[in-house]
Order: sequence, then structure tokens, then C-alpha cells
Amino acid sequence: MGCAEVSALSEVRASTQWQRLRTEVHARFDQWLDRLEEQLPDPKTSLAAVTEAVWKLRQDLTGRLSETIVEQAHVGERTRQYASCPQCGRRLRARPLVSRTVETMVGPVHVERPYFYCTSGCGGVYPFDAVVELVPGCKQLDVQKAAAQLAIELPYEEAQTLFSDLTGVKLGSERLHTCTHQAAEGLTVLDVAPSRDDVVRRIEEMGAGRFRRPVLVLGIDGAYVPTRPESARERQSGQRHSRARRASWHGQWRDAKGFRFYLIDDERIVHLLSWHQVHNEEQLGEALTQVKEAGLIPQDQVRLCVVCDGASWIWKHVQSLFPRARQVLDYSHCKEYLHKVAKVQYESSERALEWVEATLTRLYLGKVGWVLGGLRRMQPASEEALKAIDNCWVYLQEHRARTHYGKLRRGGYPIGSGGIESSNKFICHVRLKRSGAWWYECNGNEMLALRCAKYNGTFDRVFERHRQRLRKA
Repeated sequence: MGCAEVSALSEVRASTQWQRLRTEVHARFDQWLDRLEEQLPDPKTSLAAVTEAVWKLRQDLTGRLSETIVEQAHVGERTRQYASCPQCGRRLRARPLVSRTVETMVGPVHVERPYFYCTSGCGGVYPFDAVVELVPGCKQLDVQKAAAQLAIELPYEEAQTLFSDLTGVKLGSERLHTCTHQAAEGLTVLDVAPSRDDVVRRIEEMGAGRFRRPVLVLGIDGAYVPTRPESARERQSGQRHSRARRASWHGQWRDAKGFRFYLIDDERIVHLLSWHQVHNEEQLGEALTQVKEAGLIPQDQVRLCVVCDGASWIWKHVQSLFPRARQVLDYSHCKEYLHKVAKVQYESSERALEWVEATLTRLYLGKVGWVLGGLRRMQPASEEALKAIDNCWVYLQEHRARTHYGKLRRGGYPIGSGGIESSNKFICHVRLKRSGAWWYECNGNEMLALRCAKYNGTFDRVFERHRQRLRKA
């Protein structure tokens, strides 16, 4: 048989299969129209009444259509009589069909498939489930993904209500919580980071038509989030309403340390990568090391700049991992030290403001030596002023090479850490710092990982990873 004949035969089979599918779909649609007629006896009515009736029955139609397509597409799997045991390889004979109903975003889908059981102790299998890629449980992955997208933005109870109202799929808040955190289990910075190709593409878009390479900024900072101890999981003695009214544990505000890579020009910021977790500085350094060793940041295509406050642990990691990067001391933090000196040194607010503005001008012009000398010659007005002056001198002396703000601005570099501060807000604060919210460390970190994936543009990839883990399980 020639290639042309084989091709013609396959086309005929496909056409016949589609014809059978069309017939089945039309039959299901007629059944749905009968139900619509019951809900809407008079079609000559308002648009609101029509849309309300169709909305109530929409998932019944789309779910049945999906069910029909699956049945026709995998009729061979539904009627198979033998299968091999995935563990011992024995030939298994099909047992009676077993029905299963799963919830999807388009409605409930009912399937019947053969069951195969290995008498050697390996257990039972459903080959049909693997072919169709059904995941364990009633709620399928599209439902879990949509629910997680709401849960990472809103409290669970509110997300549950909105999810049910918008989709018609009923999902309890506890189930919503479980699905969300199962998807985030074990996520690392490389799991939520964009690929190198995506990073390079954004850099090329930013640098198109420009003479100089784009400025890539690294910001590192921490944001305090409310946490609760693991002991709060334990069941306490006493009546239930008493336990709910009075907690036996004390919450703690902990530092969610994170970093953000972003491109910057005169008008906008292009986000590349964020990673925030409730962890220590060593773990943050390990995450930064993973990003560098994975080659996600093409340093030869950008002008790398690090903008941070004066925390010594930050600059330790920066100096170790990115020694050639342009280092900038955050202008706002520097300004705070100067205002502290002026507040305790000068009685007149006008005199204090004048000194601060003059000192900032000298720093902007790169005359940090003049500022340090002026602080040394300053006669403290009190013990408090002496302490503030000494602290300011030590701070500027330690970071004197990072304060040439005028030169930095002319080179197109930022002098403020607004990029990482805003990342703290829209990743950490918006979801975790809500009234009455206290997070277990593992739950808080999983929520932060999913929010990072969303803003990094890798949320779909995270759920594909989750799908693969479920299939292996």
C-alpha cells in the first residue's frame, strides 16, 4: 500500500470519527435545549432572563460536550480487555466498568472505564485515567489552578465565595487551601524563575535602538510578615469556642528576605525575577547563588547595578557573587541618617533643613570626603547628637564608594531602592499582612513562592510541574 493510499485511509477514518462525534454532540445539545425550554418557556423575554437561564445550565452543556468528546476519542481505551501490570508486567484481564465523575472548569464530566487488578499484590490500575491524564481527586487540575490564582490574591474564604460565584464550581475553603499549597510544595527559586531565553528576550526588547546596554538592577531587602509557631497546630484542651476565642500561642513578626532583578530606563521598570521567603541571610545567599550558577542573568549584555540599604549581610553576598556590579547605597536610607543628625543637633527646623540639603548636595556632587570631614568638625549639641553624628560618620565611611549619586544618575543608574520596596509590597504585604492573619512558616513560604511565580510569569510552568508530580505519584 502506497503512502498516498495510507494518507487517504487515515483521512477517511478521521472524517468518519468526526461525523460520529458531530452526531453525538448534536444529540447532547438537543437534550440541553429541552432543559433550557423548561427553564425558559417563553423565549420572547428580556435579555437578563435569557442570560440567567443559560448561565444556570451552561456547565451542564459544556460538561456533557466534553464528556462526549472524551468518550469518542478514547473508545479503544474504554473497551480494552487486557492490560499489563505496571509493576510486575503480568497480563491483566478487564473487570466491569467503573464510573467516575470529575469536576472541571467546564462542568462535571462522567466517565466509565475498565478496571484491572493484579492478584500478585500489585493493586489495581485504570489505564484510561492515565491516557486522559485525570489527576487524583474530584477536582481536576484546571479547577485547582484557577482556584490557586484567586487564593494567592485573596483570603481563602473570600476566594472560595468568588470562585463559586464566577465559575459555578463548588469548592470548600479547606480544599482550596490544600490545592494551593500542594501545588507550591517544594518550590525553589529556579522553579519560579523565568528561563534565560525569556530574560534575554526582555533585555533585547529594552535595549533595542539604544547606544548603551540596558541597566539591570538587583535589589535586596526584607519585609516583616506575621508568623505563628508550629505548636499552634496542636489541639488544645477545653471547649472549642474557648480555644477559638483565646489563642494559646503568641505570633512573631519575621523577616521575609528577598531579591528582585529588574530592568530600568527613564520611564519604566521591566520586572524579570523575584524571590521572597521567610528565611535567613545564608539561605537567601544560596538562592542568589543558584540564580547565578544557572546562568539566568546574562551579565555581558547588561550593566548590572545593585541598590540596597546599609545592611552588611547584603553587601557581603553582593561582593561575593557580583563583584563587578555597580554598587549604590540607597539614597533614602542615606537621607534618613542625615535627618537624624539634623534633628538632634539643631534647634531650628530651618537650620536643620538647610544643613541636610547642603550635605545631600555635596554627596550628589561626589564630595563625600567633605561630608565626612564636616561631621568630624561638628560640635555635638548633646550626648544624643554625639551618638547620631558618630553613627552617621561610620555609615558614610563604610559606604563612601557607593554614594556618588550625581555620577550614577548621569550613567543612567538608579539611586533609590524603590524597585525592591515595591516588590516587598505587592508580593509580601498585599497577601500576607492582612488583618488577623498569622502564617505558619511553611504555608507563608509556599504562598510567597506562588506569588513570585505569578509576577515572574511562570505560574503555568509551576502547575505543569504539579501535574507531572501527580502523574508520578
